[in-house]
Amino acid sequence: MKSVVHLAHTVTAGALGWLHANRELGAFEDDATADLDEPDGVYKPLCELALASSLVLREGVAGTAELRAARELVEFSWRQLREGDLLYERQLRHALLTDPLETYVHHARSGLRHEALERAVVQGSAADVMTEVLPNRRLAVANAHRVVGVRRDDDLLGMLRQTWLGRTPQPWALDWHTAYYMTHTVFHLTDWGALPGQLPADVVEYLENWLPVWFAVWAEAAQWDLLGELLIVGACLPEPRCDRAEWELVAGAQHADGLVPRDAEPVDDDPRVRFLDHQHTAVVATIAGTLATSRLLGGST
Repeated sequence: MKSVVHLAHTVTAGALGWLHANRELGAFEDDATADLDEPDGVYKPLCELALASSLVLREGVAGTAELRAARELVEFSWRQLREGDLLYERQLRHALLTDPLETYVHHARSGLRHEALERAVVQGSAADVMTEVLPNRRLAVANAHRVVGVRRDDDLLGMLRQTWLGRTPQPWALDWHTAYYMTHTVFHLTDWGALPGQLPADVVEYLENWLPVWFAVWAEAAQWDLLGELLIVGACLPEPRCDRAEWELVAGAQHADGLVPRDAEPVDDDPRVRFLDHQHTAVVATIAGTLATSRLLGGST
C-alpha cells in the first residue's frame, strides 16, 4: 500500500510536470502592458504558477527534475512579467491595487527581486493604502509584506478574527465561495505552511474537527480543485493532517499526463482549453503534495 508521502510526491511530480510541459499555453499572446484588460486571463494564472514553483523551491523536498522544472517555471513567469517591470508600472499607475505585490512575492521568495518595485511597495505601505479589501485578502497583503521584508505592525491575529474562519462559526454554514476564503485565510496566516504555529488553538481544533467532514462533502461532488485546497489546509496545521484515503482519491483522479481535473465535468481534448481549464487545479495539487511531503518529512515545524 502506498504511503501518503509516496502519493503526495507522485501527484506533485505529475502536476508540476504537466504545468511545465504546457507552460507556453499560458503565456501572453502579445506584449502586455500594466493596464491589463483581463487580469484573470493570463496574469493571475502566471502568479499562481510562480506561487506553486516558489513553494517547491522553498521546501526542497522534490526530486532533481521537479526542482529544475520549478526553477524554469518561476523564471518563465518572471520573463512574462518583464522581470518585474510590468508589476512596477502597474503599481505606479494603480496605487490601490494589491496584485502587483501579491504577484511579486512569489518571485521574491525565489530570489528574483526588483528594487524599484520594492521601493514603491514601501511607500504604499507607509501610506497604508492597501486596506479596503476583504478580510482574508488583508491577510494576503500582510503576508506578502512579511515575506518581501517590508516592516509593518500588522495585527495578523486581529485580521484572522475578522474572517469567517476566525469566528469559528457553525461548520455547516460553509458554501463553495466561503470555503475558498477559509482555505486562503489559513494559507496567508501560516505563509503556506511555513508558520503553522500562527494558527491559534481554537482555530486549529475547529479545523481538525471539520476538515474531514468538508472533504467528504466536496469529494461527493467531485470538486477536485477545492479538495486540493483542503489538503493544503491540513498540511498547514501544527500537527499536519495528511489522510491517506483522501490522497488516494486525489491521486486516482489525476490523469496519466499529470492533469488534475477541477471537477467531474468532461475534460476537453483541445490542449489549450485543457490547460486553461485545469491549470489552477494542477497548481493546487502541486502545492498540496509539496507541503504534505515536506511536513511529513519534518519540515516547517
